Amino acid sequence: MRLSNLQRFWLSFVLALPLLIQMLLMPFHWMMPGYNWVALVTTTLIMLISARAYWTSAWAAFRHHRANMNTLVAIGTAVAYFYSVFAMVTGREVYFESAAFVTVFVMLGDALEERMHNNATNALEKLANLQVKTAAVLRDGKFVEVPLSAVQVGDIIQVKPGQKLPVDGVITSGKGSIDESMVTGESMPVEKHVGDEVIGATLNQAASFTFRVTKVGEDTMLAQIVEMVKHAQTSHAPIQKLTDRIAGIFVPIVLIISILTFVAWYALIGTSAVSAMLFAVAVVVIACPCALGLATPTALMVGTARAAKMGVLIKDGEALEEVSQVKTIIFDKTGTITSGKPKVTDIVGDPAEVLPLAVSLEEQSEHPLARAITEYASEKQVAPLAVTDFAVVEGKGVRAVVDGQTAFVGNSKMMVAEELAPKLAAEIKRLQKEAKTVTIVGRGKQVIGAIAIQDTPKPGAKEAIAALKKQGLKTVMLTGDNQDVARAIAAQVGIDEVIANVLPNEKADRVAAFQQAGKVAFVGDGINDAPALTLADVGIAMGSGTDIAIASGNIVLVQNDLAGVVRALSISQKTFNRIKLNLFWALIYNVVGIPIAAGLFAGLGIMLSPELAGLAMAFSSVSVVGSSLLLNKSKIAGEPAVVEG
Repeated sequence: MRLSNLQRFWLSFVLALPLLIQMLLMPFHWMMPGYNWVALVTTTLIMLISARAYWTSAWAAFRHHRANMNTLVAIGTAVAYFYSVFAMVTGREVYFESAAFVTVFVMLGDALEERMHNNATNALEKLANLQVKTAAVLRDGKFVEVPLSAVQVGDIIQVKPGQKLPVDGVITSGKGSIDESMVTGESMPVEKHVGDEVIGATLNQAASFTFRVTKVGEDTMLAQIVEMVKHAQTSHAPIQKLTDRIAGIFVPIVLIISILTFVAWYALIGTSAVSAMLFAVAVVVIACPCALGLATPTALMVGTARAAKMGVLIKDGEALEEVSQVKTIIFDKTGTITSGKPKVTDIVGDPAEVLPLAVSLEEQSEHPLARAITEYASEKQVAPLAVTDFAVVEGKGVRAVVDGQTAFVGNSKMMVAEELAPKLAAEIKRLQKEAKTVTIVGRGKQVIGAIAIQDTPKPGAKEAIAALKKQGLKTVMLTGDNQDVARAIAAQVGIDEVIANVLPNEKADRVAAFQQAGKVAFVGDGINDAPALTLADVGIAMGSGTDIAIASGNIVLVQNDLAGVVRALSISQKTFNRIKLNLFWALIYNVVGIPIAAGLFAGLGIMLSPELAGLAMAFSSVSVVGSSLLLNKSKIAGEPAVVEG
């Protein structure tokens, strides 16, 4: 049976208890009967159970002419153990406790790392297990419970209040209030209506609805979240390569220092070989760069898990490091800064007269602007009037008869063609200057009003841009839309620079131009954003965007809002800063600890035995793990507020 690091630690600790008891009794000059034999047996078992893994790793590295972190542990424990065996045979004082407790304390650090990794893995498994096992699928006119494996794209599924959604889809009838906190981090339920997308494993809290399946199996958002977080937690940030290089140089240097320590104490100062050996072993043990090795992966594991809980999926460790160096953030406009869906913003004239007439004609049309008007009228509970003789005037608008009078809804060309008397011209011109599309409403021979429509910024976009600028980042909007519309949207949200009339194939070139001045992050959601997302130092894809855009980004925002960009940058920067802090303390610890272990302060009575050096080394690993865990308590900019109750 293969033991976990935690099991090996506890087993080794129990085996080492007789040695610990003897160490505590030493000041009273009492020796346990048969102690040497007890120490030999227990330490040998500890070497076989726990230390063997370090010796095997060190030997494998040696065969490839390398030295790793386990080299120091292997040498320190091997020297103490085999010397003690020799000393026991020749009747000298033994030091089995040094070999035993060095191993126990190193195992403690490894056990803590393993436990953190298991907790992260268990969290992902719990996330994956949120998916229900069956679904109520429409079969032959009836909803029938079938296994999830039998659900296919295109199926119609029914969800009742209190039930979880089995897969991803789009609502076809009814409405729901859905708790999406497990994938978006947003604590408030989201109201969903016909045409809205829904996510598998989220909880429907109110009302019943049906939805058409769009994704199953590994294609669902839940499955993608699990895979992305797994990949991020096992990836290495570029700074990890620096850590590995430091360890590769550090280990040989420590071995040289250890040898010099032995020579200095034995040949120059004149102490016994045993005392010189203990100083040398203490140097090797305390210098074990376990904390250095834990600095990056533990912070990466905690940071990516914390980000996932907030709806920010970081695909790899490299993105974390790149984010900390970003100078410019470039945004696509439609679907990223704006909702990508035209909405009514202004009504000129008497709304009670203008809106009913407009919706009566526009509900017959499939034009996007017509849908904006009908949706707005539905929100205002304005019912359409009866119409006859409906006709579409290509490129101009629509015409129909309402209450015996000819009515018109369209653009200025429509009004000219129908010879309507000009009215409200000043108001219409003002709205057009604001880059809004104006639909003019006429009846008989008069213009009775106008409706302004615009693809408006997403809620919170202005606040998100302000938060990014507060961090000293330059914000840029890149869009294929015309200059007037682009500038109007940029002014509303506070974007620094606007580049309009950009063709899809030019976006990547624009990103490359900004990279001349520093690292660039690009935020987008469309197919035409994929090249720019890939080329940017950090590609941030909106979770509501196309699959191609999501695949091209380094970071994916599950929630479709720009606050996610603020969260992504904040958690990435804090995680990378934590890695640097961990590395700093790990290195400082060795800088301070090695001279003490080598006996430079022995004259002041400050010394470290090998077992105390092992304890100190284990404490450094624990401190690094604890430092990484503090990421869970860090305040993240843009983090959703937790709503109680």
